[in-house]
Amino acid sequence: MSGVVLCALDVSQPEHEAPVLRRAAQMAQLDEARLDVMTVLPDYGTSMVGSYFQKDFHAKAEAQTRQALSDLVEKVLGAEANARVRHVVSTGTVYEQVLQVAKVDKATLIVIGSHRPALRDYLLGPNASRVVRHSDCSVFVVRDT
Repeated sequence: MSGVVLCALDVSQPEHEAPVLRRAAQMAQLDEARLDVMTVLPDYGTSMVGSYFQKDFHAKAEAQTRQALSDLVEKVLGAEANARVRHVVSTGTVYEQVLQVAKVDKATLIVIGSHRPALRDYLLGPNASRVVRHSDCSVFVVRDT
């Protein structure tokens, strides 16, 4: 095994993320690397918004998201592959969490999807472009057509 391939997914858009996951699995297999899949929850707890949620909201959201991530991997790659995948659920800003997990995992490659950009993405920069600009390892961007 020569490293870790980290695949960042948005579980709320499984139809768009399936090709990203398939490509990440393919690249991990080619490199005999471990496949880690991750998704990121928004951090509502540090703002005024967090006070409107019940105390156990985040724990429940994390558990549901972890299950959705596992279900997506199993649906796309199969149960056997899902059992070998490391599932990561982080909380915060997407690009910051992807970069942090990649650094901690010592990832050799990040695979992330990039969907058709809206005008606001050209001005602010989508998560994929921020990951590309700031990553310490190679990044493979799967383009949604």
